[in-house]
This record gives sequence, structure tokens and C-alpha cells, in this order.
Amino acid sequence: MAIIAPSILSANFLNLERDIEMINNSEADWFHLDVMDGRFVPNITFGMPVIAAMKTKAKKTFDVHLMIVEPEKYIEGFAKAGADILTVHLEACTHLHRNVQMIKANGMKAGVALNPHTPVDLLKDIITELDLVLVMSVNPGFGGQKFIERTYRKVSDLRKMIRDHGADTLIEVDGGVTLENAGHLIDHGVDALVAGNTVFSAPDPVEMISKLKEVRSV
Repeated sequence: MAIIAPSILSANFLNLERDIEMINNSEADWFHLDVMDGRFVPNITFGMPVIAAMKTKAKKTFDVHLMIVEPEKYIEGFAKAGADILTVHLEACTHLHRNVQMIKANGMKAGVALNPHTPVDLLKDIITELDLVLVMSVNPGFGGQKFIERTYRKVSDLRKMIRDHGADTLIEVDGGVTLENAGHLIDHGVDALVAGNTVFSAPDPVEMISKLKEVRSV
């Protein structure tokens, strides 16, 4: 049974408290929070003050995905804001291992995200240190994009690497996740599904989360 992480990027920001309560009362496992700085990706979303405010209402794990440059400058701040899992992009980190150490030193689980063009074998020397790898199945920066089919092979390669190294790392996929491809992703080794438009554009988001939670490998 996969972890379901609705993406707040697709929520109604005028009714954010309502959408937080919806997720609280659903079968979702995590809140997925995309932080963008307008530099690493061509979009700007929200930062630590919004996350800290959300934390006062949310009752589930905060899975925070940093799409920002120089993430090491903000790790302590996101810990204080309430992040439980903090994921940085490999492409944004000159010293990736140091970033991972800093995340763990601040009491959070450490994740590393990979853009669609980035090969998974770049993580082989650090995979045993990671709690999570986030595979981007769209180009980062905007919601609502079409799923990149090569993601299946990438996830399979990553699952083999994790197994070969005896690691306990979770695999998360973000971008274009639907009821139609969720089973295939699970079949290839995905543990956590980030769903934005699929959840928030549904007539009944709670029911959609339940349907995603029920998906098994095909």
C-alpha cells in the first residue's frame, strides 16, 4: 500500500485551512509541500512562514521538497517551521553529503530529488544515507504537466540500487501521477505517490485519495 502525499501546490490558497482539514480527514499519509525560489525553477511558491502556519492545523507528516539554490542556508529554518522530511535537489547541491548530514542533524529525515534528466547512479555513493529519493516525473516548477514515461525505468533502476546496497530508502514520485499510472509505479518499486491535480481537481478529493490508497501493483 503506497504512501499518498497530496501536493499543496494544487490546493486552493484562498481556502488553505479548508484543504488542510480535508487532508487531515482523508486517508492521505503526508502533506507534500513544494518550495520554489524562482531561481532553481521558474516559479515562486511559499516559504517558512506559510509552512509554520500550516503546521498549526495539519496532523500529518510534512514532506517538504526544496526546489531552491543553496538549500544549506535554510535547513535549520525549515526544521523550525515544521518539516519532518526535507528533500533537496542533487542538481542544487555542490556538497550533497554535507546537506544530508545537516538535514539529519536538525532532526529531519533526509531526501534527495532528481530531475528527469539526472541518472540515478549518481546516488550510488550516498544511497545508504538517504531516507528518501524523490524522482521527478515532470520537469520541476509547475503542476499539471504530463507524466514522463521513462520514469518507470528510472524507478526500476533505483529500486535495484537500493536493494543491492541493502538500504532502506523510500522511493517517491512527483508529477503527473494518476489512477491510471499509480499501479504501474507501485509495480516498478515506488513507495510514495505525490498527487496534486489528480486530488484537488477531483469532484471529491477525499474519495480520490481513498482510490489512490487502494491501488495495488498491476
